[in-house]
Amino acid sequence: MLQACFKRLYSSIPEAAAVARTESTPRAVRLRRLRRRQPVAPGESDASPAGSTPSELARYQRDFAKGEVAGPDGRYLTEEEWLKEKNERRARIRGTREHSSQTQVVGQKIYLPNIVFRLVRNFTAPGQPYNPYEATFRVPQSINKPDIRSYLSAVYGIKTTYIRTDNYLSPVGRDGSTKSFKTYKRAVVGLVDPFYYPLALEDMSKEEREERETWIEEKFQVQATEKLRMMHLLRMTRQGSKGWKWRTGSTAQRGNILRLIAERRSLREAAVADAKVQIAEARQASA
Repeated sequence: MLQACFKRLYSSIPEAAAVARTESTPRAVRLRRLRRRQPVAPGESDASPAGSTPSELARYQRDFAKGEVAGPDGRYLTEEEWLKEKNERRARIRGTREHSSQTQVVGQKIYLPNIVFRLVRNFTAPGQPYNPYEATFRVPQSINKPDIRSYLSAVYGIKTTYIRTDNYLSPVGRDGSTKSFKTYKRAVVGLVDPFYYPLALEDMSKEEREERETWIEEKFQVQATEKLRMMHLLRMTRQGSKGWKWRTGSTAQRGNILRLIAERRSLREAAVADAKVQIAEARQASA
């Protein structure tokens, strides 16, 4: 059962989350707002001093002009009072309904799902805060928004506030073919409870980055696997050539090969210099 305390009130989220919410606004909404007001500086929120978003502020001003923001006593509500009243009646948890003083999830329960939801990092512009009230998934194209909400609620117990989806199509090759693994659907899900994705390597300090890389190498052996793959590709490339011989040890790396070439060149130049001295001495003796 979902309690009313899990309702998400945008006016009560932290300042960093408000800035991140502004940065994660859909592109179409940002372009529409730019036609009416000045762009928001990086690192700042577009919320009003009362905590209203630009859409909520425009709705309040429109209702105020039509005289539809009067309270029970006939007095016009201020923006803070109007927003508080809206938030009290607004359930940010989508896909729920009140039934016999209990909150029930609207949607069919999922048993033994055979689909894969891949959690990826939210898009965050450089220097901007990460939005912990959003999560990004890559989902199958056959999944719709009610399926996403039911899946996350039934399998993981995640309470969602909104869901935005968009499809990414694979580029078409010259022969007209496409790659199915490059075609996917992205789902941006609003969260009631904040979730912080692990930091990327480039965002960590030097000590944390070295510790993470060491842990990844111990658990997954990424560099060792890449080295074996490169050696196998080299073997496949050179095998079958005339006079081919598989080299190991000191000649299997580019640095060692360059060092051996330099040593052989120095020996050749020394032999040429000795030959020049011997020829000069012979000419001098014959003269």
